[in-house]
Amino acid sequence: MPRLSCWFIRAALIYLAVGFTLGALLLAHKGLGFSPLMWRLLPFHMEMLLLGWFMQLAMGVAFWILPRFVHSAPRGNEKLSWFAFVLVNLGIGCVLAEATFLVQGLALAGRVAELGGVLLFVLGAWGRVRPTGA
Repeated sequence: MPRLSCWFIRAALIYLAVGFTLGALLLAHKGLGFSPLMWRLLPFHMEMLLLGWFMQLAMGVAFWILPRFVHSAPRGNEKLSWFAFVLVNLGIGCVLAEATFLVQGLALAGRVAELGGVLLFVLGAWGRVRPTGA
């Protein structure tokens, strides 16, 4: 497995563990009623599971299994995909930081970083998407 796929998948598993834990706390709160402030965890839970776990797992597996180039670098320009990894995680961090510290504008910057990361990943992987035998 390529090193970048390992990083994507390990990061995804960390986000899964934290997001799952937050979800369990939210469900426990729904039944036991700890504090009304517990509902502030919902955006963290959604961000970590949707973008942290699901998207990064998909990107890591895609980087690993997409066909390799025969006559050049096997996975194309890997720097694009590494930069995508950094941008996606930076974006998630910015979104979570705004929710935590209530600093205006961080979520927008985070969403732009996440979008940039996804676009860079698509740009790096686009040439590897081809029919069998091509």
